[in-house]
Amino acid sequence: MHDTTALLMELGSVILGLGIIGRFAGRIGLSPIPLYLLAGLAFGEGGLLPLGASEEFTAVGAEIGVILLLLLLGLEYSASELVTSLKTQYPSGAVDFVLNATPGAIAALMLGWGPVGAVALAGVTWISSSGVIAKVLTDLGRLGNRETPVILGVLVIEDLSMAVYLPLLTAMLAGVGLAGGSIALLIALGTVGFVLYLALRHGRLISRAVSSDNPEMLLLVVLGLTVLVAGVAQQLQVSAAVGAFLVGIALSGEVAEGARKLLTPLRDLFAAVFFVFFGLSTNPAEIPPVLLPAALLAIVTVFTKIGTGWYAARRAGIGPRGRWRAGGTLVARGEFSIVIAGLAVATEPRIGPIATAYVLILVIVGPLTARWTQPVVERVQKWRGKDGGAPAPVASGEAVPAAREEVSASTE
Repeated sequence: MHDTTALLMELGSVILGLGIIGRFAGRIGLSPIPLYLLAGLAFGEGGLLPLGASEEFTAVGAEIGVILLLLLLGLEYSASELVTSLKTQYPSGAVDFVLNATPGAIAALMLGWGPVGAVALAGVTWISSSGVIAKVLTDLGRLGNRETPVILGVLVIEDLSMAVYLPLLTAMLAGVGLAGGSIALLIALGTVGFVLYLALRHGRLISRAVSSDNPEMLLLVVLGLTVLVAGVAQQLQVSAAVGAFLVGIALSGEVAEGARKLLTPLRDLFAAVFFVFFGLSTNPAEIPPVLLPAALLAIVTVFTKIGTGWYAARRAGIGPRGRWRAGGTLVARGEFSIVIAGLAVATEPRIGPIATAYVLILVIVGPLTARWTQPVVERVQKWRGKDGGAPAPVASGEAVPAAREEVSASTE
């Protein structure tokens, strides 16, 4: 009884605190994500007032938060739009890998970590946080912006790349031979291909099977299916987040619209829990010794991610403002980076503190760069006597009017 009482009191305090923090962030026009993380640091291991009774529940809630963030993101787009995005964005994905994995690999080799450490830290610096970025896009009201499909295209390529990267990293860490690593890789690729095939060929049948006029039944079926698929995907060495995203794109029409309305409040609650849990799991005492190298690596990869987004948006015919918004939005790192560091820490323990500090910096800086990169660039260009805010000519085949970009910029 005592444990249950402590659990309820801690959870109630955490949720109430999140509500107060969210209202404060809204008042000052800031995304609440950095404040959620700082709150987690304050009440986690080594913080001001550690929370022990609700730790297990918070961990599970954080996993559900990431799954719901990616599910709702997938519900915004159909399978055909996903395939089109992959076909058009693969050069941007290659640029993303080169620009952002290289600094991590070089840093690990300079620190003397060897090839396995280099591969692990390259993954930490390469992959943006789909969870954080999904939340930022929602908070800033940018889901309908012209550059958002470009951002999602880069994120989808990164997330699907994890189906190749994680099995290879796991094999390297375990020291297994080429045959063992190849089997794990084939299982992962087969799972992703099978789900994509179902979404493309039988998406309507899936939506019809899930559909229900009863909101309660629709909520239970969609949520249960998503968590189940995420678990199976995780078991098969594919990210749970990728599984949830693919469930989202498999649903379409009225089912997708109804699921969005029902799941949005749950997403907001558990997403907040996810960001708090990230702070809770970080010991503040481990950050100062590695803060300088982590900060230097973060500075370099802020600019490489902005360059990635700018290049990808330019290829899609987006104007200057949208290019800078795309670059700034991609900066945040989060859940995938922590997963990669967690896998590697047993083989290379030194990666844990630096990866934690690095991700903590960028998960706080990321929402700020998403909000301020484009306005700051415009001010600098005006100060230099250049007009950087004029919209670029509409590229051939561009379906959305360029004026849309001006409207979205005014909402910031």
